[in-house]
Amino acid sequence: MKESIGIATTTAVVLIVIVAIVVGAGVYVATRPAAPIEPAAVKVGFPISTVIEEPWIGAIYEALVRAENELGITLDWSDDIGYADLPAVIREWATEYDIIITDSFGCEAAARLAAKDFPGTQFVFGSGLGPVEPNVAVFDDWIHEPAYICGMIAGKLTETNILGVVGGVPVPEVNRLINAFKAGALETNPDVKLKIVFLGEWFNPPKAKEQALAQIEAGADVMYAERYGVHEAALEKLETEDQVIPLFGNLLDQYEMAPELVVTGPVWDMWPTVSQVIDTYIMRDGEPFSMDLAEWTMARKGGAKLAPWHNWETRLDSRIVAKMQAEDIIDMVETRWAEILDGTFRVEIDESVPVSD
Repeated sequence: MKESIGIATTTAVVLIVIVAIVVGAGVYVATRPAAPIEPAAVKVGFPISTVIEEPWIGAIYEALVRAENELGITLDWSDDIGYADLPAVIREWATEYDIIITDSFGCEAAARLAAKDFPGTQFVFGSGLGPVEPNVAVFDDWIHEPAYICGMIAGKLTETNILGVVGGVPVPEVNRLINAFKAGALETNPDVKLKIVFLGEWFNPPKAKEQALAQIEAGADVMYAERYGVHEAALEKLETEDQVIPLFGNLLDQYEMAPELVVTGPVWDMWPTVSQVIDTYIMRDGEPFSMDLAEWTMARKGGAKLAPWHNWETRLDSRIVAKMQAEDIIDMVETRWAEILDGTFRVEIDESVPVSD
């Protein structure tokens, strides 16, 4: 009888263990994450305060269009909304889209407030501040490294030792570009001086052209076009006075704007950042996240680079080519760029407001 009880007890224990395993397995299966959502199910809204032609916005837009074409997301955008109306638009779109990507500065406060009220919507915007749980990711245009390289080239090109810079608004993101450009120029030409002017706004090509012409008249013979409009000034000088003003663009490849004059320029490639946002959102099965995306906008992750040369050593006016010693400059650029990528050279981040020398 005791033997039978022992056997029964053992059998019961075994059964309990088996049931526990089965139940445990059932629980595991029930709580295992579902397969990631499909990219086609992801709706991205891009409400913009200024016009789509503004280069900072254009860099983001190019990457979003690529995400639409290559990843299959749904993209809607609306530009020139204005800072006064953008808060209401962001809130309206937060109920219709999975991810809201917007610009920064004048609309950042509104975006952060909306993110608190719509925790199920992913917010991504440009900011010098940090991310916030559970649904705020931030990015910025960390293209000071190629800006430094452009300064190195500009220092070699100038004959007057005066470089002109037309910037938008003296915010940290712009300041660090101009300061890096100046630092690079001083490395290759310790005698160089900069004439710097800020428009006080992001998109006003006629005003930028006027300021650039004033700088050229004051002796600047190389220009950094941080804003649109500088190209028109240099082209006017070329057409009316046969004066050659080498140009450096900004944010986008601006070769087409003045093929005779554009050398290169710092380019902000938002594709690494945008693809990281989409991939993370998909792998989390549509659950919002908090992240600082700064590293994806820097050179080592492919977010910052130099605009293509477009064979400038043979394309540009012969007067520039003769004084540039093109091969030496290309070797200089390639060497320093390799040092930036392998971490043996760091471009200082200086966000103080730059002033004219």
